[in-house]
Parts: sequence; C-alpha cells; structure tokens
Amino acid sequence: MRVYLDNAATTKVCTEAAEAALNIMTENYGNPSSTHKLGREAKKLLEVSREQIAGAIGAAPNEIFFTSGGTEADNWAIFSAAEYTKRRGKHIISSSAEHSAVLKSLEFLKKRGYEITLLKPQADGSVSVEDVVSNLREDTVLVSLMLVNSETGGITDIPAISKALKEKKSSAILHTDAVQGFLKYPFCVKTLGADLVSLSGHKIHAPKGVGALFVKDGGRSLKLSPLLVGGLQEGTLRAGTEALPSIVAFGIAAEAGLSSMDESIEKMSILKAYAIERLTSEVQGLLVLSGNAPHILNVSLPDYKGETIVNFLDGRGICVSRSSACKKGGRSHVLEAVGHPPAVIDGALRISLSRFTEKDEIEALCDGILAASQSLFKVLS
Repeated sequence: MRVYLDNAATTKVCTEAAEAALNIMTENYGNPSSTHKLGREAKKLLEVSREQIAGAIGAAPNEIFFTSGGTEADNWAIFSAAEYTKRRGKHIISSSAEHSAVLKSLEFLKKRGYEITLLKPQADGSVSVEDVVSNLREDTVLVSLMLVNSETGGITDIPAISKALKEKKSSAILHTDAVQGFLKYPFCVKTLGADLVSLSGHKIHAPKGVGALFVKDGGRSLKLSPLLVGGLQEGTLRAGTEALPSIVAFGIAAEAGLSSMDESIEKMSILKAYAIERLTSEVQGLLVLSGNAPHILNVSLPDYKGETIVNFLDGRGICVSRSSACKKGGRSHVLEAVGHPPAVIDGALRISLSRFTEKDEIEALCDGILAASQSLFKVLS
C-alpha cells in the first residue's frame, strides 16, 4: 500500500479535474482568443472557471487573474505592489518564515533599494498582529504574510492585521500567500481583508502549473504591473495563451473542494489529532512543532536525522517530507526562524493530509515512525 502524506508539497489530481482536463485537450481545445465557435466555447469555459475560483473565496470573477501557480502569483503581487507604491515609500514588512517565492522576491527588491523588515514568527510559525503594528512606518507600502505556514501549519490572523492597518490609517497594501489555506482553512476575501491573495491549483487536487491571484476590486484601486507582456490575455495583464486544460481542472477541483470543505476539514482534524495522540504516547522523545491547520503536522525526533527517517518510511511505501518541497537540502528556514535548536530542526518531519487521507494511512505512518525510532541509530551528540 502506498501512503501519501506529503500533500503540502502537491496533491493527486481528483478524478473530476483530470477528466475535465482531458476533455479540453482532446475535444474542446480551442484558443480562448479565437473568434470561431471552438474559440468562443473555450472562452466560455475560461470564464466559468474564473467564476468557480471566485466563488470558492467569495470574490467577484473580475478579481481573479490566472497564473502559472503560487510562485508567479506571489511574485506578481509583490512586484506590482512595490511598483504601484514606489512614490509613497520603500519599506516592506514580511516574516522570515515565508515561502521562498516571497522571500526571494523581497531579496530582489532589497537589491533595488527597498528596506525589508522580516518579523520573527511565533512558536507555530505564525506572525502576531502586535509585531506587525509595532513595525509599521509612514513609508511602509506593503505587508506580505502567509495565511497558513507551509511547514508548520501555523495560522496568521490576516483579518486582524487588516483591521489593524485600517485603525492605524496605514496605506500599506496587504498581500497574503493563501496557497496552504485555500479550501483547508475557511476564508472569504471580504472578511480576510487582504488586497492581494495568492492561490495554487496543485495544492487542491488540480494539475501543477496553474494558480491565481485575487486582486481587490479587479485592480481598479491597485493597478497591476504585467510580469509578462505580449498578447491581451487576462485583461491585458498576463500575456500568453491561457493553459485552458489546467485552468478548467482548477475550477472543477475548487468547486469539488468547496462542496466538501467542512467535512474534509473535520476529517483531517480528527486524523491529525489521532496521529498526535499515538505518536506522543508511543514514540519516546517525539516533539510536536505544528500549528492549528487541520492538514499539516510537523513533528521532530531530536535524536535522529529527519532525512534518515524519511528514507526509512519511503522504504515502507510512506511519503512524507522534511520541509517545503521548494527547499533543496539544508535546514528548514522556517524552524530556524522560529528558534528551534539544530537537533530539533534536523529531526523534523512534515506530515500533510488531504481530503482523501484515510485512517489506515495514519496507522501505517505511526507504525512506521515507531519502527524507525526503534530500528535506526541515534545521532551521537
């Protein structure tokens, strides 16, 4: 039996989405920009997908812009916000626990004269409202913080941060990378309060290579700067023929995920709690490092190398990871930012569930980690 518990890295494509993508590739394969019937049908499907993504987060369709994934959405949001506000100031607030797509974008801006304040995350990887407020300045033009941390599952209170920005009369744009929160932590963009929200398809059982950026008011109050220029697609803001098979599958997956979201969250929460109960009672010295997101569990066995445990579990057909799949080698920058000692970081595992995860998979995981702790050599201190 293959046990896949690395859903924060990617998810399997659900049947409905896969069938929809195949249909577009083989039957309704027109270019949405073409004026003939097949093109018009493709355009209609594109707009239906936009409505589906918008509906999943309580947005208007004209506030959704399709991208190649979460990384592009993060880049687009940050660079556009910086360009739009450059005459007001060059101070940006983020955290040292953000996804590399955000951190690398900020590094790029720093080289171009921007001042970046990276806040230290709390123990679960989230960022406190108080830290944001205490670092606000008159020249702060952007606050970019992840909704759900991709390694720990810590949840940052974005609505409270949005409220605090308004109370402080700050003109800073608020961006949140909601890739790990989408359909796993309920939110509506109106109550979330962010101006820009990044989404990704392959974290919700859609194909890889598709995502979206929510832009409040469709960009009327915040003018986007195109990352790609050429054609007139996505309201002239993202050139290039739309990846319609992936976009349609994204919309279908979002609709399916939304219809089962409450049930899925409850199921994942129960399975996560069961895993914590078993692991903490059966595996000596195991530490729980994760936050409250229902689908992400981060644990550490400080006496062991996490990489060795990952390989041990892989040999038993169980897929977990050490940290974000976008980080190759080295220690988790998130756990380092939190302040965990090297032994805890080196022994960490990220276990991530989906709406398709079953209890027997969690049983196999717990059995596997227990066996690893009994079979592998401890690290000599």
